[in-house]
Amino acid sequence: MTISASGILEKLASTITQSNDLEELVRPFLEILEEVTGLESTYLTRIDRGEGLQHIVFAHNTKTQRLNISEGLTVDWADTLCKRALDEHRPFSDDVSECWADSQAARDLGIRTYLSVPIRIGEGELFGTLCGASGARVHVSSESERLLALLAKLIARQLERDLLLEQLKKENLAYSRQALLDPLTGIPNRRALLQELKRSLANSLRSGQALNLAFIDLDGFKSINDQYGHDEGDRFLIQIAQRLTSNVRSGDFLARYGGDEFIVFGPVSETDPERGRRAFRERLEQATVGTFDLNGESFFYQGASVGVVTSNNEDRDCEALVARGDHEMYRVKKSRR
Repeated sequence: MTISASGILEKLASTITQSNDLEELVRPFLEILEEVTGLESTYLTRIDRGEGLQHIVFAHNTKTQRLNISEGLTVDWADTLCKRALDEHRPFSDDVSECWADSQAARDLGIRTYLSVPIRIGEGELFGTLCGASGARVHVSSESERLLALLAKLIARQLERDLLLEQLKKENLAYSRQALLDPLTGIPNRRALLQELKRSLANSLRSGQALNLAFIDLDGFKSINDQYGHDEGDRFLIQIAQRLTSNVRSGDFLARYGGDEFIVFGPVSETDPERGRRAFRERLEQATVGTFDLNGESFFYQGASVGVVTSNNEDRDCEALVARGDHEMYRVKKSRR
């Protein structure tokens, strides 16, 4: 043992408190193992049982270079010393050529002394192994084996924390996305609309490219609910959202604003603003016209009222632009009546 017990504890404490991820934890651990055991190579592996492979994740090799376990090395799991050690409950051998003569990987690497401990996470799931190896016969004390087991447990705890953090990140991302989606139709909701419209208006002011915004109101929706019931009314809203989704351009943003109101906005593509608004309105109106299946009956819907407005240099408030669209929609609704 080349360092004192107090030195080991000091180095362990420093590593544990200062490491932020698995790599920052494992690399100093491998150095400690090399110093304590005298083994030429120390390394952490990950086992992929589904593929039948073992991967060397991190490795530390002494400067003698008599034995060099390379990071990134992948070997057949069935041929590894790790698997043999696990199967036979034999964590250590200083005569590998005699003990496991059938291992081609051990012969190729020139391993004479081998030490390992499994790393298990969760409910005992095997993640990989923490190992040491040498090309020469090396005596490894029981204290060194206990240290190896301790380091494996610390690595397992770090892995579990990393997995938990990754799971929390995924769940937070899912919740964030969920908070921006309308639960009924699956399209963006009012909150998402206002966020995206605010961003798009800011870009519009910088680039000088105006936006067309269409405010869509489903005429007669109350009577549909009264005649067919609220469940079929919801089904009607879902079908409307699907038809609108199929008819918006790739650069347009569609959202359910609330109740039976939808909004679509996107960059102006026509050189003639009035013609562009008219084409935009007619395309969305036509998307809402047609036959719908409600409670097993075919229902012909005459279409929604659509009001289209164009942003200008004074439009910095997204809700003010929406209000203008709402006002234009009511003007169209009144003329349709």
